[in-house]
Amino acid sequence: MTILHPQPIADKENNNQPSQLSYVLITAARNEVSNIDRTINCVIAQSVRPLRWIIVSDGSTDGTDELAMRYCARHDWIELLRTQERSERNFAGKVAAFNAGYALVNNLPYDLIGNIDADISFDKDFFAFLLTKFRANPHLGVGGAPFRQDEWSYDFKFSSIDHVSGACQLFRRQCFIDIGGYVPIKTGGIDVVAVLTARMRGWQTKTFTDKCYLHHRKMGTAKSNVLRARYMDGQKDYSLGAHPVWVAFRAIYQMTKKPFILNGSLLLAGYASSIIMRKEKAVSSELIRFRRRDQMRRLREFLVSLVDGPRSHP
Repeated sequence: MTILHPQPIADKENNNQPSQLSYVLITAARNEVSNIDRTINCVIAQSVRPLRWIIVSDGSTDGTDELAMRYCARHDWIELLRTQERSERNFAGKVAAFNAGYALVNNLPYDLIGNIDADISFDKDFFAFLLTKFRANPHLGVGGAPFRQDEWSYDFKFSSIDHVSGACQLFRRQCFIDIGGYVPIKTGGIDVVAVLTARMRGWQTKTFTDKCYLHHRKMGTAKSNVLRARYMDGQKDYSLGAHPVWVAFRAIYQMTKKPFILNGSLLLAGYASSIIMRKEKAVSSELIRFRRRDQMRRLREFLVSLVDGPRSHP
């Protein structure tokens, strides 16, 4: 693990606003040279910038490091940390990269900590907007905004604003400590587990739909095609303790999207294969019970709402 320190050019841009909550950001990036320039410029342009931003290059080989270093040289609040190439690529590795960056901010006096992907973009008031939400609600533990991708965007008639997408999650510092940070799950779902655990520990979590950000790389397809990703989603649902009834309704809903029946069938197949192989769950029985109660509550509310039109959906 190598911390790269260029000779910084004097940076007088740090904004000292005592009335604001302070925040730090961590980005785990692997071979994001085609995207990270856009993300860095969005963070630099923020009306309220982070106290520190640690970019963790997770064994990048495509010029990500060199690009990030140029910005580190001009902005002393941006720091690049390089970790060694790993033989196995999985989501637990992303947690390890995040934790390496987390260790570098532990002694800083921040109020909030954010995890952002290296392939997103947002407007200049994005974090200022989220900070006002945390300042207004001391019980808010995890906050964020929905993202758009190509022609697709969240329709919150069909999903819950209690979840916060992992591409950009902002945690209250104490909340992140209470949940024990991110759980290194190889198959993914680290963002889901973090949000569920926060709610289980009594924190509020929310996606604020007044703003959104853009995600520039298709979710879930870094190592597989879309259909393979859908099958793996079913396996992940099982691993994270989703209720089988919930998964069945989710599969039916997925059949309304292209490629229709195949879409939902692969989701069910992934879930069923995990049952047959008796795969081990990746989360505690306590979290499984909490999640299943929540899913059944939402499903009941959805079924009741059908009389007046859908307001929520698995």
